[in-house]
Amino acid sequence: MTKDRLIYLPLGGAGEIGMNAYVYGWGPEGAERLILVDLGVTFPDMETTPGVDLILPDVSWLAERADRLEAIFITHAHEDHVGALGHLWPQLRAPVYARSFTGAHAMMKLEDAGQSGDAVTIVRPRPETVDAGPFRVQFVPVSHSIPESAALIIDTPGGRILHTGDFKLDGSPVVGERFDAEEWHRIAHEGDGIHVLVCDSTNVFQPHPGRSEATLAEPIRDLVAAQEGMVVATTFASNVARLKTLAEAGVAAGRSVCLLGRAMRKMVTTAVETGVLTDFPALVSPEEAAGIPRQNLMLIVTGSQGERRAASAQLSRGKYLGLEMKEGDSFLFSSKTIPGNEAGVIRVMNAYSEMGVDVIDDRDGLYHVSGHANRPDLEAVHELMKPAMILPMHGEHRHLREHARLAQAKGIASEVATNGTMVRLSGRKPEIVEYIDTGRTYLDGSVLIGAMDGVVRDRIRMALNGHVLVTLIVDEEDEPLGEAWVEVMGLPPRGKHGAALDETIESDLAEFLETVPGKIMADDDKLDEALRRIVRQVTMEEIGKRPEVTVVVSRLMPG
Repeated sequence: MTKDRLIYLPLGGAGEIGMNAYVYGWGPEGAERLILVDLGVTFPDMETTPGVDLILPDVSWLAERADRLEAIFITHAHEDHVGALGHLWPQLRAPVYARSFTGAHAMMKLEDAGQSGDAVTIVRPRPETVDAGPFRVQFVPVSHSIPESAALIIDTPGGRILHTGDFKLDGSPVVGERFDAEEWHRIAHEGDGIHVLVCDSTNVFQPHPGRSEATLAEPIRDLVAAQEGMVVATTFASNVARLKTLAEAGVAAGRSVCLLGRAMRKMVTTAVETGVLTDFPALVSPEEAAGIPRQNLMLIVTGSQGERRAASAQLSRGKYLGLEMKEGDSFLFSSKTIPGNEAGVIRVMNAYSEMGVDVIDDRDGLYHVSGHANRPDLEAVHELMKPAMILPMHGEHRHLREHARLAQAKGIASEVATNGTMVRLSGRKPEIVEYIDTGRTYLDGSVLIGAMDGVVRDRIRMALNGHVLVTLIVDEEDEPLGEAWVEVMGLPPRGKHGAALDETIESDLAEFLETVPGKIMADDDKLDEALRRIVRQVTMEEIGKRPEVTVVVSRLMPG
């Protein structure tokens, strides 16, 4: 008889922050029934992924076993947890379960990608239960920086798993549910208790207890009231609680409030429609805002990470929807800069500074709080839940390792399991049993490509080294019909000797073609290689670079 096992396999989000996708399985080895928790994205950068629109997890392992996939559960509506659903669901085709606000976004993701939103089922929080094969799943409300976030209780024949999702210990989150310690205590003591705690690791290095969202209301209100010109503030579009706090501060200061940015307006609309946001202050349109005196106006805009097309960056470059910043205005970053985005944020800050705008950021901690549990909060949850083992997730490798050490110091079995690491959870401690090839999938325009397909690698090479196109026509006798001609892109027009680079290359190619052996002229591969080598020799000599070279040989057919 084959022995059943309980497994955990992260496909994204473990060893990185973003692109969350976690597989759980129960059953005989190699035939486990599976569920997937979250299906998110991460974002590209110009240095390593130029031109890419989104980065998604590689779900090929799961797609090959789609007949064993019972369901997909989405913990909350942040892009790094739901953003890949529309693009990857066709490979998986499993029912999707989420709470109402998250489910509304999941449906939009599917519909935007040309799929039906009918795959999404809205689930109420615990005690409502979803049966998915051998799994019984409940959504447990938690506080985070977006409404209706949830941890998951995953009951299995091998024990209870508590998957925290992203969370913080906030008793007064302004919008959304508070963290209910009494409820979590009940969960921990039901049945045989918590077998595995799979836990957010983002803020494991933050030494002080996390602060409540409610603590921001007074300092933000005081700040807005003290400004004389127009006030503009930015935060994460998904942080509906912060949007409400900012808008209420504007109204308290006697200002009309305008939201700028499609993502922000969509979040507020969805929050209102699903009932998670009430009493949001009245807003004015951009057209109405343009006619309001500056001292009576507050804008809340997208672009807290310096995104070039977002409203904050647009305003930093001049007019946007008829509105513009001027000397004496103020701009508040009510947000944390995500590592890697510093250059874009600083670019926007400097642009505003040149306009005479006062820029206020969160370096003193007054105007932003994190949506993730800090180190003391994680320790409190460990103590509250008393799991048999802890698996750190949602963090870079250093976060996972530190979180595992934190657990082990309290005598709790733990393991660092990065993307592609399959862990057996059936015993008394986590055991790595297999490594799966995992990677990334790129959304490049409207097409999904593999990270290892070479498309982006070639793009980077061309960006770094330029490109030379060589065209040659060969007649029926395998003789050159005229000279080869060259087009140069992304390279200096003249070499170190002062001559035009394309003409220098063409001259050396002409010399070669006058004496080239017939066996090379008759062989496309050998001719391509020879022309390519000459181009690179010339460019290395003239400009110190070896560009990407494309050779096009057109042969005239006899007759």
